[in-house]
Amino acid sequence: MLSCVLGTDETRDSTMRTHDGRSSLGRAPCLRASWAQCSARNQVRPTPGWIAGTAASIGLACALATPYAAVAQAFPVKPVRIVVPYPAGGPTDIISRLLAKPLAERWAQPVLIDNRGGAGGIIGTQAVAKSPPDGYTLLWGTGGTHAINPALYRKLPYHPQRDFAPITLVALGTNVLVVHPSVPAASVGALIKLARSQPGKLNFASSGNGATSHLAGELLRILAKVDTVHVPFKGAAPAIVALAGGEVDFAILDLPALLPHIRAGRLRALGVANRKRFAGLADVPTLIESGLPEFEASSWHGLWAPAGTPAGVVEALNVALSAVIKTPHIGEQMVAMGQEIVGNAVEDFERFLRAETSKWARVVAQAGARVD
Repeated sequence: MLSCVLGTDETRDSTMRTHDGRSSLGRAPCLRASWAQCSARNQVRPTPGWIAGTAASIGLACALATPYAAVAQAFPVKPVRIVVPYPAGGPTDIISRLLAKPLAERWAQPVLIDNRGGAGGIIGTQAVAKSPPDGYTLLWGTGGTHAINPALYRKLPYHPQRDFAPITLVALGTNVLVVHPSVPAASVGALIKLARSQPGKLNFASSGNGATSHLAGELLRILAKVDTVHVPFKGAAPAIVALAGGEVDFAILDLPALLPHIRAGRLRALGVANRKRFAGLADVPTLIESGLPEFEASSWHGLWAPAGTPAGVVEALNVALSAVIKTPHIGEQMVAMGQEIVGNAVEDFERFLRAETSKWARVVAQAGARVD
């Protein structure tokens, strides 16, 4: 059965010829009439050759359209797995799980979160790069996996552009500078003064080499002209546990996993690393307001598929995720966690990635922070 219908009566009529071989193109009354009326008025007699040729053309057009339209309409027909390249309990994990449920409801298919932490997000990211390009294995990546790691690591087992198909920028996050309560500093200025008085003594935690939290700490070291020591962890969750336990002095981390500790008094918030304050911590100034006018280190979350994933599937994923994050109840929860919702087009996400890659490459070069 021919299920792909192309064009309108106008298109169909314009390709018909009368029994004497003259084209019926341009007969305006025919274009407005029904097919039967048109045939009767102009004595249209489709020849066997015309019928065969037209059928072949329609069949070819349907075949060409199928890889995108039909595949996108059918997707997904089985569970979708989203790899989070960081341990459970961190901000990336929290936000991905928040969106997994409404995605599963929208698709009527399970959405599985697969935490594969380690090596600054490299292990999980590499796993997705090597997965089948069918849209059923996706990467919940960050600035660390796709903008910082390429500049930081001399040898990276994946290429952030060639090995992935960008889907959408999900959200821009809020990073906050926090200290353990035992650190005698109640402001960013006081922390800088303390660090300058004790070169090499204060240390800062990160969620791993190449994470935004790592480069944010390096940026603070450069702009504040202080000598501090980097202590990488295998994800934000273990970094926060160590910080709350007093094993490290401070960190600049994404807000979702920090909020419970800040509100419980286990951590003290000194400054917001974004350009504007977070409404949920209205009394906490930005680092720009605190005397570091060039400091801006917001985190972000994006979704990728392996390179080679059909364009129709990428588009279907973009539409679904963008719709989910913009629903009121999901949006409210994300905003409460310090997330600025984006959900942009693939082309806009690609431009954003180029800008972020250039920005963090400059910071890596200034810091001399290379990992072999």
